[in-house]
Amino acid sequence: MVGNTFGRAFRTMTCGESYGGALLIICEGVPAGMELHKDDIQTECDRRRPGQSALDSPRQEKDQIEIVAGVQDGITTGAPVGMVMYNVDTQKKHIDEYRDYKDIPRPGHAEITYFMKFGPWTDWIGAGRASGRETAARVAAGALAKKILAREGIEVVGYVKQLHGIQANTDAMTLDEIKANIEKTAIRCPDLETAEKMIADTLKIKEEGDTCGGVIEAIARGVPPGVGEPVFDKLSARIAYGVMSIPSVKGVEIGGGFRSAKTKGSEDNDHIYFDDDGRLRFRSNNAGGILGGISNGDDIVTRVAVKPTSTVSIPQPTINMKTMENVILSPITRRDPTICGRAVPVVEAMIRLAILDLLMINRGYQGVARIDNPWFDHFAPRPKDVWQPPEH
Repeated sequence: MVGNTFGRAFRTMTCGESYGGALLIICEGVPAGMELHKDDIQTECDRRRPGQSALDSPRQEKDQIEIVAGVQDGITTGAPVGMVMYNVDTQKKHIDEYRDYKDIPRPGHAEITYFMKFGPWTDWIGAGRASGRETAARVAAGALAKKILAREGIEVVGYVKQLHGIQANTDAMTLDEIKANIEKTAIRCPDLETAEKMIADTLKIKEEGDTCGGVIEAIARGVPPGVGEPVFDKLSARIAYGVMSIPSVKGVEIGGGFRSAKTKGSEDNDHIYFDDDGRLRFRSNNAGGILGGISNGDDIVTRVAVKPTSTVSIPQPTINMKTMENVILSPITRRDPTICGRAVPVVEAMIRLAILDLLMINRGYQGVARIDNPWFDHFAPRPKDVWQPPEH
């Protein structure tokens, strides 16, 4: 199996399965001399941890992170940072549940394609590497990226925008209002009135033995202009690549996204102007903070479509791969009635990793190119002391 590494300048590699001994995370490109403690990582891991509400899988993983490399006396050394998260809720009774239908793939799940690719040797316990359990490692890496990005004045805030057709009204809310409300409910929707409707709807669907999906929106603020490479490594492309690699994600849009396909160019274009302080601004943000694959200094807005959890208790047609027969399956394993709330920190993590990777590449390029850019001071709709180009 290949493809377990993300990034080039800031590289993350993960390994580990749903019911294996542990998840392992290695991040290289971490700056030396930075304070880094377990709590910097643990806070984000706790947000994704299962078993915290009726909307979560009842699996009782603790998701306790240990930093085992790249840090000395609480300070990064410049070496790769290694982390480990042990799986603790891997009881025999749950393994036996999977054993009972290990030859019967769940509709909508990756088990059938894993079998096609790896044959009878594929890990059938909890879907192995295809399980959402794998995303806990991404969140740990994303927490490290969050720590680094915070030094640059960059933050990424995600929340549930829509669930099973129930739409939140967040357009009139400031980012501070959104941040203040996200963690107030298990569904992580900052529109608290709508959040209660989402929760009630999800619990009703759970009683039916079914599941539901939704849309997660994420805002990246403070990304300086110039991040992203113009062709294959566009910032939008790297964000989409990272987010689309998350299990159950079926679609990504930046800024106006698919809505832009319905408009005229004069309507979709973000008109450019100088404000009273001489700073360059955009009157709208249909571009989602990215033009030509390069950040323009505005908020980077990403929306992510998340499908319903594949495992349901409702009988569904499938096959028995051992007997080569058509069968009906009603799995009884643990699952989330919706993964949207717990997926928010995962989406944030992948966006942070994409931004940090291309930010480091851009800084390296600027340091070598030494471009004298007299217009840069006009490009920053944020305090100048957050970030400035290298002095020459």
